[in-house]
Amino acid sequence: MARIGFIGTGNMGAAIIKGLAGAGHSLTGTDLNRERVMELARDCGLSAADTPEAVAAAADYVVLAVKPQHMEALVRGLVPVLGPNKRLVSIAAGLSSERLREWSGGICPVVRVMPNTPALVGKGVSAVCFDGAADLDEDGRAVVLDIFKAVGEVHVLPEKDLDAFTAVVGSGPAYVFAFMEAVIEAGVSLGLTRDGATAMVKALFSGSCALAEQDGRHLSVLREMVTSPGGTTIAALIHMDRMGVRGHIVDAVRASCERSRELGKPS
Repeated sequence: MARIGFIGTGNMGAAIIKGLAGAGHSLTGTDLNRERVMELARDCGLSAADTPEAVAAAADYVVLAVKPQHMEALVRGLVPVLGPNKRLVSIAAGLSSERLREWSGGICPVVRVMPNTPALVGKGVSAVCFDGAADLDEDGRAVVLDIFKAVGEVHVLPEKDLDAFTAVVGSGPAYVFAFMEAVIEAGVSLGLTRDGATAMVKALFSGSCALAEQDGRHLSVLREMVTSPGGTTIAALIHMDRMGVRGHIVDAVRASCERSRELGKPS
């Protein structure tokens, strides 16, 4: 059983707590929204703490689930209760392990994690980076991985790849939702009701993803299965190619990656 603390119980922090509920860990948390903390205490067995320092004192693994602009003051304030047996786990985008270790005085291992929003329904994809935790043993690493496996799939990546992961997967749900919205609008323009088009497109994406996951063939093969010679699908795909849709998607993800790198630079 691990002692896991959460400083911040907003959407992502709450999702992880709910995923860990019943797994036998000791969970402690605090948030400016006291009502949210008490709700998690009632539903998930979380021990409510009054301050971030109290959470860090009670936990061995301290999940920092606050906005990046609040992180420096938070981490510096925790220093008096940190020690070599504590592990800081940051889910804040753009803050490097080096900066987190600087703010914490290098007292303890620092782990960076980038989750994405499908974690809210247990279908997340998270990247875990141990570059700032060279002194964390295998058991400690396993606990960190288990924390995020509770809300989905986990990949261990070096810090140099986190900006790319952020652009592809962290921001990725927004790309998917934007494409879904566009297909829904197309359906409405063709005479479908908005509610009907929305339900159909949600089922379309859910089924397509399930097929991609369960069928071992390459995505190109699955696409070709739908693309009959001279048919409706090839007409749509040729239009997308003519408009450079694929290239624009690649460029958009690259722009996201560049922005992630900018945000990670000290101001």
